[in-house]
Amino acid sequence: MPTSRQITRRNFLQGAAFAGAASIFCPSADRAFGYQSPNDRPVFATIGLRNQGWGITSKSFKFADFAALADVDANVLAANVAKTEKKQTKKPDAYKDYRKVLDRKDIDAVMIATPDHWHTKIAVEAMYAGKDVYCEKPLTLTIDEGKLIEKVVKETGRVFQVGTMQRSESGQRFLQAVALVKAGRIGKVKKVTCGINGMSASPVIPVAPVPQELDWDLWLGPAAKVDYRALPEMRKGYGGGVPLYSNCHYAFRNWHEYSGGKLTDWGAHHVDIACWALGASDTGPSKVTPLEFSLPVEYKDGNPVVHDQYNAATKFKIQVDMPDDVEMIITSEGDNGILFEGTKGRFFVNRGKIVGAPVEDLKKNPLPEGAIEEVYGGKVSANHTANFIEAMNSRKQPISDVWSHNRMLEICHLSNIAMRLDRGIKWDPVKREVIGDAQANSFLSRENRKGYEINM
Repeated sequence: MPTSRQITRRNFLQGAAFAGAASIFCPSADRAFGYQSPNDRPVFATIGLRNQGWGITSKSFKFADFAALADVDANVLAANVAKTEKKQTKKPDAYKDYRKVLDRKDIDAVMIATPDHWHTKIAVEAMYAGKDVYCEKPLTLTIDEGKLIEKVVKETGRVFQVGTMQRSESGQRFLQAVALVKAGRIGKVKKVTCGINGMSASPVIPVAPVPQELDWDLWLGPAAKVDYRALPEMRKGYGGGVPLYSNCHYAFRNWHEYSGGKLTDWGAHHVDIACWALGASDTGPSKVTPLEFSLPVEYKDGNPVVHDQYNAATKFKIQVDMPDDVEMIITSEGDNGILFEGTKGRFFVNRGKIVGAPVEDLKKNPLPEGAIEEVYGGKVSANHTANFIEAMNSRKQPISDVWSHNRMLEICHLSNIAMRLDRGIKWDPVKREVIGDAQANSFLSRENRKGYEINM
């Protein structure tokens, strides 16, 4: 990419948008030349607009105004500009290059919903540009990316919300689950099982012409330069309208080059709640062991040797040794949700229900008044975006902060590394590195493609 628009630490520190400034809702003088938000509502932009990108944008209209949208797919961009204009009666500006969004001083915060391999670069550069950040989960592609984001949040003082919305939404079922565990309603926790479903393998996916509306090189960005691949069959339902089998839209989750399969997709949700309930949000496991798993292609030295089929695990059962002798199981089998088991009982929770004897017992023995609020750290926000904006106003970190997110996501990343290498991994949660396994440690980071380095 050209360097003329690069955002650096020096540029950031020389600017006037440092996080210690006055309330985010006080529009700067630059607003006079940019987007005017009624009633001093915060001004947002979304980068990456398919599926969840539109989901988090549409949930935010009641709290913020969107001045700009960015996407590397012209059709996706145009469709979301039209929907946004209809929702807020003011047309947002449209960009293919996200850096043009970061250049704008009238934008207070960005929402990032690109594929995972783009998250860290955009988030870091956005913070140096003086923007607060809401970034979809999983936050990172590697463990070291998480450490970098933590460093930049601390350095810049920006507010950073991760899109693990189960902490704020889903009818407060997950908050109730955490409160039950913390109140001792199942005694000492012995085991927690996170059911996150599996993924399907793919047929051979041939090289195909790049869709005219897609900037394929920019979509790849930090990832290695490869051919676009797709089969003619189209995906239906959620995420539909794109090839069912490809190495791009929606299907990127099936490729380690761009994501981490179900381990980081759904694991980022349920492992997060499990760690929160266990009080393990600032620590990590001692060992991660793949008990059973299936990879859809052959691997050598932790890397797939086939490059025309999905490569993320399709089935798995991972054992995670957590502090206080708690066993965590992450599995593709059974119900999607979390089963907590302790010395006095067990219960199950997912987005649609919370069931079990300890839950039934609440009818005659309810949780103490304020137990949910104590877990949440105050009144539960209207939704995850509302919590983000409340944090922007207070200049405190929101409910899904980067530190707790990265700690639990390390479990998911380590699970993938263990399967790719076909062996257990011992982990030092203080040093945040693999113990005695240089090869496994080499998977904690990944080099960005030349021209797409993170601009520090």
